[in-house]
Amino acid sequence: MKNSSRTLLPDTVGGFGKYINIAWSSIFRYHYRMFNKEQLNAIDTIIKSHLIDAGVENVIYIDMAGNSITQHDNGNSTLDYMAFAALAAGNFAAVDAMAKLIGESEFSLLFHKGEKSSIHFSKVTENTILITMFPKSISLGIVRLKVSKVVTEINEICSA
Repeated sequence: MKNSSRTLLPDTVGGFGKYINIAWSSIFRYHYRMFNKEQLNAIDTIIKSHLIDAGVENVIYIDMAGNSITQHDNGNSTLDYMAFAALAAGNFAAVDAMAKLIGESEFSLLFHKGEKSSIHFSKVTENTILITMFPKSISLGIVRLKVSKVVTEINEICSA
């Protein structure tokens, strides 16, 4: 069974008992950007259909402060999403600072390769990052193509 975030909140239509993939409430705020329930559901659907269903192990969509907007896994994960999101935001910020030290405006994509799994970070908007963890059986090229499509679709949802 594939899992997503485990925040159990009341659903205004169906009452308690439905998992809603958001951080704290039915509207997630970051700076002046708000995601309503329909946008978050659309983002969840995109992540599941393009990444989780393609064999990716974990996906976390976070803000730059390390707050999880939504998270999904393939059903086999024991990842501490809160800790990982905070560390990932710090990692992205550190690399951003290094980019500035060498005269780059930013590095919008990061990749860490491990023996069994790899992590791909992609900046989605000015304030958000999509983190994708995948096994060695999936090529980086496939992940990059699928993440690129997800980023485009998330940006379309956010601009609507």
